[in-house]
Amino acid sequence: MGGTMIAESVEHRWPVPPPAGYTVDDLFTLPDLPPHTELIDGSLVFVSPQRIFHTDVMHVLVNGLLSTAPPEVKVKREMTVVIDKRNGPEPDISVVRAEAVTGRRQTHFKAADVLLAIEVVSPDSEARDRDAKPRKYAAAGITHFWLVDMAGLDDHPVVQVHELGEATGTYALTGIYHDRVKLSVPYPIDIDLTAIDEL
Repeated sequence: MGGTMIAESVEHRWPVPPPAGYTVDDLFTLPDLPPHTELIDGSLVFVSPQRIFHTDVMHVLVNGLLSTAPPEVKVKREMTVVIDKRNGPEPDISVVRAEAVTGRRQTHFKAADVLLAIEVVSPDSEARDRDAKPRKYAAAGITHFWLVDMAGLDDHPVVQVHELGEATGTYALTGIYHDRVKLSVPYPIDIDLTAIDEL
């Protein structure tokens, strides 16, 4: 009844990186990695818990993208994109070629199959979302990239739309959208961003 409770210490054994860094093969085979672990420049990147804004804006974007998606594309959330041996980032949302979806056990896509990568900026990954990941997506030839941020007093989503320049191999900003994203590429898209207020 009046016994003493002894807390057991839980010891975490973090993986020690190899001298040359991790590879994509490691990302897919190391046991017990947390969900949504990414590989950036040979380093494992763990994801912190997300704000409700992140979840809600992803819901609005996925539904909007699906509503006009032609049969030759698929919209997927949080799937690793293999860029090269040392890079396997996980966009929040990817639009991929339909034939790239091979089955329910699939864990990743090749960069060549991604038509649009979308990152929703998070406090813990802001530098990666704004700089490192877009540079890697561009270098891999992913033609379209959206960066989504929270803005204003009402914390509404703002979508920055970028397209890959053929001559430069870098992204150029083609538009900033506050209430509605209406585009013709990579397919006709019409998303009401104010729908987030209904969630």
